[in-house]
Amino acid sequence: RFARSYRGSAPELPAARVRGTFLDFFRKEHGHLLVPSSPVRPRGDPSLLFVNAGMNQFKPILLGTADPRSEMASYRRVTNSQKCVRAGGKHNDLEDVGRDLTHHTFFEMLGNWSFGDYFKEEACRMAWSLLTEHYGIPADRLYVSYFAGDAASGLPADEETRQIWLDIGVPPRRLLPFGLKENFWEMGDSGPCGPCTEIHYDHIGGRDAATLVNTDSPDVVEIWNLVFMQYNREVDQSLLLLPQFSVDTGMGLERLVNILQGKRSNYDTDLFTPLLHAIHQISRVRPYSGRTGAADVGKVDMAYRVVADHIRTLSVCIADGIHPGMSGAELVLRRILRRAVRFCVEVLQTPQGALASLVPTEVVIGTLMFFPQVTDIINENEAHFLSSLQQGSRLILRTLNSVDYKHGVFPASVAWSLHRDLGFPLDLVDLMLEERGVKLYSDVLNVETLSDVSIRFVASEVRSDVRAPVMLDVLSLAELQRLGVPHTDDGLKYQYRLEQGRYVFPACHATVLALYDGQTLVSEVSGGQCCGVILDQTCFYSEQGGQSHDQGYFTRDGLQDVVYSVEEVVLAGGYVIHQVTAADSLKTGDQVQLHLDQVHRLSCMVKHTATHILNFALRKVLGSSVQQRGSHVAADRLRFDFSVKGSLSVSQLQQVERCVNDIISANQIVHSQVLPLQRARSIRGLRTVDEVYPDPVRLVSVGVPVSELLDNQTDTQTSVELCCGTHLLQTGAIEDLVIVSERQQVKGISRIIAVTGQEATRAREVGQVLLQEVDSLSVRLSDSAPSSLDSAQRLAKEIGVLSDAVDNTPIPQWQRRELQGRLKALQRTSNTGVRKLEAREKNGRREVLVDCVDTDSLSVAELSLPSQLCDAARSSEAFWEGSVCLSGSQGKKGSPVSDVTGGAVCSEHLISCVFSPQDSKSLPASDWAVAVCHYLGGSAGGSALVAKGTGSSSDITDALRWAEQFAHQKTQQ
Repeated sequence: RFARSYRGSAPELPAARVRGTFLDFFRKEHGHLLVPSSPVRPRGDPSLLFVNAGMNQFKPILLGTADPRSEMASYRRVTNSQKCVRAGGKHNDLEDVGRDLTHHTFFEMLGNWSFGDYFKEEACRMAWSLLTEHYGIPADRLYVSYFAGDAASGLPADEETRQIWLDIGVPPRRLLPFGLKENFWEMGDSGPCGPCTEIHYDHIGGRDAATLVNTDSPDVVEIWNLVFMQYNREVDQSLLLLPQFSVDTGMGLERLVNILQGKRSNYDTDLFTPLLHAIHQISRVRPYSGRTGAADVGKVDMAYRVVADHIRTLSVCIADGIHPGMSGAELVLRRILRRAVRFCVEVLQTPQGALASLVPTEVVIGTLMFFPQVTDIINENEAHFLSSLQQGSRLILRTLNSVDYKHGVFPASVAWSLHRDLGFPLDLVDLMLEERGVKLYSDVLNVETLSDVSIRFVASEVRSDVRAPVMLDVLSLAELQRLGVPHTDDGLKYQYRLEQGRYVFPACHATVLALYDGQTLVSEVSGGQCCGVILDQTCFYSEQGGQSHDQGYFTRDGLQDVVYSVEEVVLAGGYVIHQVTAADSLKTGDQVQLHLDQVHRLSCMVKHTATHILNFALRKVLGSSVQQRGSHVAADRLRFDFSVKGSLSVSQLQQVERCVNDIISANQIVHSQVLPLQRARSIRGLRTVDEVYPDPVRLVSVGVPVSELLDNQTDTQTSVELCCGTHLLQTGAIEDLVIVSERQQVKGISRIIAVTGQEATRAREVGQVLLQEVDSLSVRLSDSAPSSLDSAQRLAKEIGVLSDAVDNTPIPQWQRRELQGRLKALQRTSNTGVRKLEAREKNGRREVLVDCVDTDSLSVAELSLPSQLCDAARSSEAFWEGSVCLSGSQGKKGSPVSDVTGGAVCSEHLISCVFSPQDSKSLPASDWAVAVCHYLGGSAGGSALVAKGTGSSSDITDALRWAEQFAHQKTQQ
């Protein structure tokens, strides 16, 4: 316990000790289980971009959907410090970060929970004891708010909580009632909710600050929120009491450390001061001074705060597998990174790479785990953005200089172009304009909103034929338990066997135990009604672990000709819910026969086992740093996301495929066994993903019996994973695997799409056909260049069509990469030929150029002729493959000089090369020079490529005409 003095200097109380004291208080003194923080990427919750509250990982308990076999289902009282990110979505503090001293995108939430154990009194007493006795915060600086009730909702005031605080000793003048907005917490539009009580702290002290509570005063701040979940908000907005009351509390570590270290700003605590010092060391500006608003000249202190906050967020997100990208949480992280880079470069004047150099500082302060990939990803994204930043800044300045800003606003179209084309977040554009005293049109934010809406609309159109699954709410699940409805026995989904090379699946006869109409449990549904059906047993696989649910149908005893098609199969709280549109009436107690779509199931089994082998192969080829980041197994293909620095090379793709197909060809046995979770985790080389596993857990091993894995304490070179999916019994049924796509989704995360069996064979066959077509094109281009513009354009179009086929047809990805490289080279050659022929067409296909240069000196003429030839060659590509004859006159005598030159374009020693080798066969330069000079009464000499001579004539124009006619006659023979 700490002795605190709030009048003098605060004793040293590091943030790590503040965190440890909280956890120890609940763990050691009040019997709470310490649960590790979950990653900031939500586990199976598409409604969240990031984990933004301590309760996120416990939602399955609150909703009643936790697997009864999992450790989570046994939680009664727990505590933890949860990593949270609030940037995007409902809770978005991104734009406020840096402007003040309190907002953050990343923070830690200290919390304690009770799930059906203690409730209001125990929660309040423990909170008061920790704050006043253990942390030593003076009670006269604390104020408490409670729920005042809401007549419109039919909710009474929480007098029970008020009386508890009075009994604890909180004076009535410091016990304040507030309404729904401040003191009633809800998970969402529907679901668990309840009144809450908050504890507020007065930084000043020695006064009555009751009127400042909940007024956003920087002097009186909320530090702890205790939520009492006792109601369930129904879809019709009515409130019903929950079958089990819970406590959910949350207290921000940053704000608590602020108070306990006697600071007025979170950025002055030891959570941030090491970072601020490190930023100063790499910047070219003054040290951090904590100024805000107009006092912060040049926004230097704002930049310090932005960078310090954002590097924490970037580090924890990247470490947890969220990388900057183009949608969802990845897009938000991309915006955060670009905002940080912009402040580093433009305000703090740091060199490139400075942002990533701050990551090790996070290790010093002990809040985040560090690994090299974090700095690599930040550096790569920073380099990419800096070029865009320079281009965007120039565009903004050019626009500001070219438009009359009578109203001090900026064109929405330009802002949207910056956002769409250069990846500028609109809030960054707004910030850059704000610094110049200019505002965006008010409809710009609407543009962003419309864009988001359109994306969601397109997505909904794609899924318009898919009905949302019928999911039981927490009250219905609790009612099932109250009625004693047993959990669904779905063990039959694993009870299949091989007979003479064919899979045999068990028959399943079941009883309808419960029906759910979307709102409540019912005893009967009529024909045409959509409902959820719960049976005593099932052979259907419910969607989980990345594997698609089974397909099939029911028939009812006594009504075998009526089919009840199963549209969805989901698992909630130990119950398998079959979503069915009833073809006829159905009631509890009915007997049904389940008919499994065996072809669909077997296809999923093939893809799931292939996914495990692919995971093993990737780690074997690329190294143990490869981590699974997601997967999906469907009947037609498999998708696998994994961490890797860059896209795989052609060689690596071939090695991975070869490794997978070697295991397939060996027809290895696939072993599975249910084990206690702790024992399964002891197996070396075990691969897991971040999710809550049941206990006991199913373990799947390829080629090595599970008993051997348990006995062997060395890394085993085989695929071994915790998995609830259905798998093959032998790998040979996969037949073949082809990776048809591999690309980086975001920096550091790659996605593989693969096909198996006949689809893989077809992919290889199509790849060979495309290879032959590319070979044929290569031969045609190398044998002879197109003789006409039409033929050249047809060939270029043919290359383009073939390129599209290679890009979009399922073929081996390694082969696609090779063919794409060859086609790009062919396209460049073809385009060059088209340009030359177009130029010749434009200039009348002139192959002979005869011209005259005036000079008084033979030596000057000799120097001038090469440059004249060069100018002629540059003026039209048509001349590059033709012939040139230039004559120069010397003084009054009119003695002309003939210089006939030829060779390869861009020769180093003779830049004026114009003759092509093929022209030299029909018209050697020496023959032309001799003939022309003879016509002029002189002589010449030289080679087939270069020749010179002299002669005289009173009419040089006639001589030039004769020279051109001579050349045409020779070249056309």
